[in-house]
Amino acid sequence: MADHTRRTVLRGTARLAAAGTLAGTVGRPAAAQGATAPAPPHLPFLEGAFAPVMEELTAYDLPVTGRIPRELNGRLLRNGPNVLGLEDPRAHHWMLGEGMVHGVRLRDGRAEWYRNRWVRSSQVARKLGEPYPGPVPPDDFSCNTHVIPYRGRILALQESGPLPYELDGELNTVGTYDFRGTLQGAFTAHTKFDARAGELHALAYYPAWDHVRHLVVDPAGRVTRTTRIPVPDAPMVHDFALTARHVVVIDMPVTFDPAAARRGDPVPYRWNPGHPARVGVMPRSGGPVRWFAIDPVFYSHTLNAYDEGASVVVDLTTYPAPFEVAGRGSGGPHAVGTPRLERWTVDPDRGRVRQRVLDDRPQEFPRVNEALVSRRHRYGYSAACAEFTLAYLSPDGNPPDRTFSNALIKHDLLRGTTLLHRLPRGAAAGEAVFVPRDPADHRAAEDDGYALAYVYDPDRRATDLVILAAQDFTGEPVARVHLPGRVPLGFHGSWIPDA
Repeated sequence: MADHTRRTVLRGTARLAAAGTLAGTVGRPAAAQGATAPAPPHLPFLEGAFAPVMEELTAYDLPVTGRIPRELNGRLLRNGPNVLGLEDPRAHHWMLGEGMVHGVRLRDGRAEWYRNRWVRSSQVARKLGEPYPGPVPPDDFSCNTHVIPYRGRILALQESGPLPYELDGELNTVGTYDFRGTLQGAFTAHTKFDARAGELHALAYYPAWDHVRHLVVDPAGRVTRTTRIPVPDAPMVHDFALTARHVVVIDMPVTFDPAAARRGDPVPYRWNPGHPARVGVMPRSGGPVRWFAIDPVFYSHTLNAYDEGASVVVDLTTYPAPFEVAGRGSGGPHAVGTPRLERWTVDPDRGRVRQRVLDDRPQEFPRVNEALVSRRHRYGYSAACAEFTLAYLSPDGNPPDRTFSNALIKHDLLRGTTLLHRLPRGAAAGEAVFVPRDPADHRAAEDDGYALAYVYDPDRRATDLVILAAQDFTGEPVARVHLPGRVPLGFHGSWIPDA
C-alpha cells in the first residue's frame, strides 16, 4: 500500500471532469449515432436539492423577512461538494465534487452580502482558466467538507491527504495552509477546538498508513505534538471525539480497498465485515490506547464528548450496518437504515461501551455550542432532511415506503426532550450552527443565542438563511435572509465572528 497517494487512490477523479470552464454542464455524453441510449441512471446526488450550481454569485443588501439581531456580526459559511465540468455523471461520486463555500455576511442588523466561491485548487483553477500561484502541493484537492475559523484565518478542510486551503473574508482562495510549516502528511475535516486550552486537535488518516495520527496545534498555530495510533486495514476515520482528558478514536469497518483503488474506483473504501468495530480512548497528552469492542455500526459525526468520573461520554450520529461509502451506483453513499442520535458511554472499569439511543428520528449533522467542545453539554442541534435521507436509502430510484420530514431539532439531553422547528415539504435543511448571543458573557445560559441554517425555499426556488432564537426554537424565525440562488445540500460550516 505504500505506493498509494491521494492522486493514485482517487485517480478516477481526474476522469470525472472536463478541462473546461465555468460553463461546464452536468450531463451525459451523447450516445453514438444510431445507437440506443441506455436508460438514464438514478443519480440523486446530482439532482434536486443536491444538484450543483453552475455560477459564482455576489449579491449585496439582501432582502430580509423579520429582523436580524444586531449582535450577529460575522459570516455564516458552509462548504460542500459542487462538481465543476462533469464528463460522465455515472462515474461521479458526490463526495468528490469540487468544494464550494457559500457565505452570508451579517453586520449591524443587515445582510450585507451573499457569495459562493469554488475553492481554487490547481484543478479548479485549470478548469476555470485561471493561473494557479506557485507549485502544486502534494495530494492537492479542492477541500469540500468543512470550513472553520482559526486564529484570524478561514480554512477549508478535507480529510485524508490534502492541505487545508485558506480563504479571505470575501471567500477568495489565498492558498494552502500548513500551520506555519509544521503539518506533515494528512489532515482532517473535523477538527476540535478546545477554547479553554486554546488548542486545535485533529485525527488524521491516510490510505498508505498503518496508523492514524492525533495532532495538537498550539495557541501559536504550530503542530506541536503528533501521536501515532496503530490501526489495521487503513480504516476511514471521518470524525473523532475530544474530552478534557481524552482523545476518542472510533474505528469502524469501512476500510481502504487496494483492489478498488487499482481499478480506479472514485471512492476505494468498502464495508469490511472482517474488521472489528471498536472505540479507543487515549490520554490527551499521549500514551497507550485502551480499545473497547462494540457492535458494528457506521459512525458519522460527533455532537460532543466529555468526561464523567472515570467514564467517557460521546454523543454522536450513527447508521446501521452495513454502510457503503462508495454507494451502489447512485453517485453517493448508501445506507440500509436512517441515521439516529446515540450516546456511547465508555466504562473502562467494566471494559465496555454502553450504547443508548437518544433519538431515533432520522437526523444528521449534530452540533453543539462550540464553547463547550470537550466539556459537558446540555443542548445539541441537528437537521432532519427528507431529501438527504431518501438519497442515502434509494440507489435504485425507489424510495422506501415512508414519509420523511424536514425540520431543525434542538435536543435537551439533560431532560431527554426534543423541540422541532418544522419546515415545509421540500424545504431541505442543512446543518444548524449555534451562535451565542454574547460570546463574552461566560455566565449566559448554554442556549442563549441563535441557531442558523441554510434552508431551501421551494416557493422561491432559492435558499434562505434561517435564524432561530434557540430559546424559542419552535417559534417563528427571528429572520429569514433571502439569497439570490440555491445552496445545494452539502456538508459542514461555521460562524466566523468579526474580530
